[in-house]
Amino acid sequence: MSLLSPLSPPFDEPRGTVGAVIGTDHKAVARRLVAVSFGFFLAGGILALLMRAELAAPGMQITSRNGYDQMFTMHGSTMIYLFVTPVAIAMGTYLVPLQVGAAEIVAPRVNLTGFWLVVFGGATMWLGFLTRNGGGSAAWTAEYPQSDAVNTPGQGMDLWIAGAWLAALGVMLLAGCVLATIVARRVPGMTMLRLPIFTWTMVVTCLMVLTAFPALLLALGLLMLDRHGIDIFKGASGPADYQYLFWFYGHPVVYVMFFPFVGAALEVIATFSGRRPFGYKGVVISLLVFAALSMSVWGHHMFTTGQVANGYYALTSHLLAIPAGLEYVTAVGTLIGGAIVFRTPMLFAIAFFLQFLIGGLSGVYVGSPPLDYHAHDSYVVVAHFHYTLFAGSVFGLFAGAYYWFPKVTGVMLREGLGKLHFWLLTIGTNVTFLPMFFLGYDGMPRRVADYTAADGWQGLNTTATVGAGIIALAMLVFVVNVAVSLVAGRPAGPDPWRAQTLEWATASPPPRFNFDTPLPPVRSAQPLLDLRELEAIA
Repeated sequence: MSLLSPLSPPFDEPRGTVGAVIGTDHKAVARRLVAVSFGFFLAGGILALLMRAELAAPGMQITSRNGYDQMFTMHGSTMIYLFVTPVAIAMGTYLVPLQVGAAEIVAPRVNLTGFWLVVFGGATMWLGFLTRNGGGSAAWTAEYPQSDAVNTPGQGMDLWIAGAWLAALGVMLLAGCVLATIVARRVPGMTMLRLPIFTWTMVVTCLMVLTAFPALLLALGLLMLDRHGIDIFKGASGPADYQYLFWFYGHPVVYVMFFPFVGAALEVIATFSGRRPFGYKGVVISLLVFAALSMSVWGHHMFTTGQVANGYYALTSHLLAIPAGLEYVTAVGTLIGGAIVFRTPMLFAIAFFLQFLIGGLSGVYVGSPPLDYHAHDSYVVVAHFHYTLFAGSVFGLFAGAYYWFPKVTGVMLREGLGKLHFWLLTIGTNVTFLPMFFLGYDGMPRRVADYTAADGWQGLNTTATVGAGIIALAMLVFVVNVAVSLVAGRPAGPDPWRAQTLEWATASPPPRFNFDTPLPPVRSAQPLLDLRELEAIA
């Protein structure tokens, strides 16, 4: 017997400009959020190219030191607050209702409000960048006292704070809607232990957003008051007090920017191996443990301050390797014995796990206090962070983009251009970020605008700049692929990959309320695979 999706409300989505502003279809909201986030990604990427060009040789070639400081503040802020975090939630906004068999997301107007808060927050932050001092040298962390009214005077920092606050609140609203949909709108038969792995990664992601992001809102609100005459963080303990609040958000957000892409990569590996995910219950447990532990490691960013219990935070940091290892076991176990097809999504998924491993292992290094004393505030940290979030999360994002693009648009991306994009991005990523480990170990500090020829850093910096150019070329190939495919793409059909989860049981792109035909019975986390196996037996 087939199971029907929930009944569709009897009204149509507004179209045109009005629909773009007030339309509440979760799929349209998610598409718009992805487009806005990708636009910010390109803007932040341009800042990165300018920074790398400045560091290619000793001396100031392109900008002033103050200008460089503002660029690295806005580059990091854009990538964290306006790209990776919102695009991770946008994936859940689009896919979770489809994967759980729901006709609509819970509280669609709240979901729409979250989208507009992210948009207004990003616009506010970038307006601050256009002022005289912008965000100064405060970086994406709004480091205190660099972010106070003395070190970064003017309206630019105020606009930065307001923008980050609005964007974070918007993400919280979006995450609340996604989590409520998982709890309340699962199709009959879909128990929690029959959720697709991607949906499980959204469960833990949304839980972390709702528990960690309030600390950021509080920290930024107090910082704004401090900048306007109310002494909150001034005094000897002020910088550490600010860090206590910020890093309670700042470390969990790294996993908010990681978990959804783990889910995407595991879904891709299962589909292109023709197998169920290996150790499904084990990976669910690992996600829950990973999320819980990630809320307990924030103090390792403060090892060198002398203000935290280094032994405790070193222990919890190293314990993260256990649930992380279980996710790798799931990926490898799914690959073993599978009929592997190396399409573009699969290449990105495998590279995600391989390259994130470099970032994860370097995290063990900086998670050890005696080693962190040497690596702290050096380019080792820059390399570690970019291997987790760019070589890791962005590759997981592209695995999901190539995998779900046919579902979202109804057309296939070009395979040849996709593989060219993959190889250029893989080469560019490693040429850019691998030298940074050696630069940091040799003593090059992060957030530095210049160095001398006597430092001996030019060769590696020039190499990293060449790699950044290759990354830019890879992104151009991806944009061309999307444009060409949308204009003259091959129709995808409902399920071009022979996938396993419910979003592939409807048309591509899905109708307004997701499902026009009855859904198959849900007996596991892979109902479409179940259906094919039953048909094969019959």
